[in-house]
Amino acid sequence: MAVDTTTRKISRMDRLYEDEGGFDFIGRSKTWYTIAGVLLVASILAIALRGFTLSLDFEGGTKLTMPAGDLTTEQIEETFTDATGIEPELVQIVGAGSSETLEVTSERLSQEEVNTARQAIFEKFQVEDENGTPSPDAIGSSTVSESWGSSITQRMIIAMLVFFVVATIYVAVRLQRDMALAAILALIFDGVFIAGIYALFGFEVSPAVIIGLLTVLTFSLYDSVIVFDKVDENTSGLEGQRSKTYAELANLAINQTVMRSISTSVISALPIIALFVVAIWLMGIGTLRDLALIQFIGVIEGIFSSIFLATTLLVTIANKRKKVKKHNAAVADYRAAGPAMGSATSTSDRAVRTVASPAATSQPRSGESGGASWRPGR
Repeated sequence: MAVDTTTRKISRMDRLYEDEGGFDFIGRSKTWYTIAGVLLVASILAIALRGFTLSLDFEGGTKLTMPAGDLTTEQIEETFTDATGIEPELVQIVGAGSSETLEVTSERLSQEEVNTARQAIFEKFQVEDENGTPSPDAIGSSTVSESWGSSITQRMIIAMLVFFVVATIYVAVRLQRDMALAAILALIFDGVFIAGIYALFGFEVSPAVIIGLLTVLTFSLYDSVIVFDKVDENTSGLEGQRSKTYAELANLAINQTVMRSISTSVISALPIIALFVVAIWLMGIGTLRDLALIQFIGVIEGIFSSIFLATTLLVTIANKRKKVKKHNAAVADYRAAGPAMGSATSTSDRAVRTVASPAATSQPRSGESGGASWRPGR
């Protein structure tokens, strides 16, 4: 019976699941720490120097909205200032096509000042409603008090603290305390980096942004827990073997889950991109725009955090524990003794072969003369 001796070529993806075939994530920890440190410092500087652009819900104030049509921001800003004597903080056009909306944001106005501004804008530009009929009602207004903005800010801070506490408890109970600490440090990096992007580019911070931030932090935590769960599986019974260190087993876990993490992030980004397109170019809805933007930034940033940073932090923390230090030393000793033991075994094998060789050659094979033929009487 013929035996198929054809060997199947192992793909690069298959090698990720092998001990020696994956990418050395942990071995490049200095690189990841350097990148994270630079991004963290840049984010903190952006927050300290530029600050945040807070929405009306946080700062309080008045906003007028109207169909953009043929209006320009310069025309509306001039008319608003002349009517109220107050210079608006922001005049912008959002949306696209028939959904374009012109927004005027200013400090809080009294109802009389709001009515004066609306009337002045309508009389000068004859703003049309959705039916194409000129009407003062086409100019909408909303006013938020400073106390309301303060209340929203307090609730935001409470929500963030509750999230971090619950996340810490969950990971510590579900997996290990070291993993909980590493996960929280990675989440803090996520939050500071995303906040830095908003400060640097002047993106508006609204309640929808806070909701989106909590959502993407949850995504990032989920990806980290997936990797940590594999680390926990690989390192169970750590002291029962001497072939792999904690860092090597953790690196193997990253390789075994990296494609899943990337696939999850890419699949999550696709509907967010669709939502972003709908919010900006089709409907011009500010809430959807804010929610889509923060989630898109968070999902992309979460790839770096969960793959390159979280597990690297875990290994750094775990390597400080006495049990892990002892195990790593035992692995090093075992490997140091390995070549000597292998050399002794090889020498012994050669000695055996040398002794057996003459005996093996002293027996002539069937059908061979051995140098002389046998004859009767000799």
